[in-house]
Amino acid sequence: MKILVLGAGKVGTTIIEALSQENHEIKVIDKKQDVLDSLANRLDVLCLQGDGIQYSTLADAGAEETDVLIAVTSRDETNMLSCIIGKKAGVKHTIARVRNPDFFSQMLYMKQDLGMEMIINPELAAADEIARVIRIPSALKVETFSRGRVELIEMKLKEGNPLNHSQLSTLYSAFGVKVLICTVERNGNIMIPDGSFVLEQGDRITITASREELAEFLRLLGLSRSKMKNVLIIGGGRISVYLARQLEFMRCQTTIVEMNEERCLELSDLLPHATIIHGDGTDPEVLHEAGFNCCDAAVLLSSMDEENFVLAMYAETFDTPKIICKINRDSYASILQKALPEATIISPKNITAEEIIQQIRARQNASGSHVETLYKLVSGKAEALEFTIRKASGHLNIPLQDLPLKSGILIACILRNGRPLIPNGQSWLQLNDHVIVVTTNSNYDDLEDCFD
Repeated sequence: MKILVLGAGKVGTTIIEALSQENHEIKVIDKKQDVLDSLANRLDVLCLQGDGIQYSTLADAGAEETDVLIAVTSRDETNMLSCIIGKKAGVKHTIARVRNPDFFSQMLYMKQDLGMEMIINPELAAADEIARVIRIPSALKVETFSRGRVELIEMKLKEGNPLNHSQLSTLYSAFGVKVLICTVERNGNIMIPDGSFVLEQGDRITITASREELAEFLRLLGLSRSKMKNVLIIGGGRISVYLARQLEFMRCQTTIVEMNEERCLELSDLLPHATIIHGDGTDPEVLHEAGFNCCDAAVLLSSMDEENFVLAMYAETFDTPKIICKINRDSYASILQKALPEATIISPKNITAEEIIQQIRARQNASGSHVETLYKLVSGKAEALEFTIRKASGHLNIPLQDLPLKSGILIACILRNGRPLIPNGQSWLQLNDHVIVVTTNSNYDDLEDCFD
């Protein structure tokens, strides 16, 4: 596809890097020539210096032939206006990043009138992901499919986990619950396991099942615990506001530590049921007052990766049950994951890139079994995709064991008439099914891509 990206900041660069791996024709517009030069030296993209809200700039960038315009500058107003102008200039589809909560809520109702197919809010998406993990604290990551009917979680097998030394083919007889182990990461290698595979302590695995079956499975493993009651958030930015509102709905007691006094007053108005503490989130005395040493979950959302990194290490000294840390630099995230393998790392820019890639793949194949949902798993080494079968093919109504699936692919779940089914070799696919596929490959935008 021909894609035009407006804005080459942290989020824009992450999106550009991800899309360039999917063999799209990409053009980038930014006001800063040095930023564009850096991109052009690293990636096969065409860079144009200019203002994305100028009709002439978009026309010179080939708006008439552009399939998707992605506006991710630092200003919401610029993103919205460039999408409107881009649509007038001939762009087929537009995506805008809108971070301001007031703008975002209004744009949801007006996006079609303004010519925007998608409006994305990275902070809200990050808060959603954190809330899911707090709901299932034994998971490192929680993703949902088909409006929450199916869940996929990542978890690390610690000492004493009943799954250690278990052969996958024996799980149903041992627990009586239909779940599927989709991927296993061991010693840095990612595998799609078969029934003969034996799990070991230290494995990082992904499990999928219906929401109810997964909850029962975790209970049988002894990993289901009473809900988290006390959540401490360091940093009072937008993610914290979105998250605190969700935690209130989940009946969690939320405390936010924020250094800026004016922002504390704003938070007190926005979040009347949360406890707001004005202080330095790196000061041990302030942390002690806030209950850092006895909270159920520490959510580290300051604007500085280094500060979040250090606080995560500090939380580990108190055996904090759940540590969730916002890290934007991938190099820091990799180091922290090795230092604290039980911590959950959140990257708003990567979450944004995933959602946009999902939209791009769906646009590539709007008539076939196109991508409904896409998640990156195990630090981006695997993907989970949800397809909807909208047209007949030669691979329907045939037992899965007889289908010519490519290597590195697992059909993890089938949703038929709203009912999740964990498939076996005798299961089959039929028209209108929602099919969840887990793969160590990439760039699939149609279910048919999964077959030889």
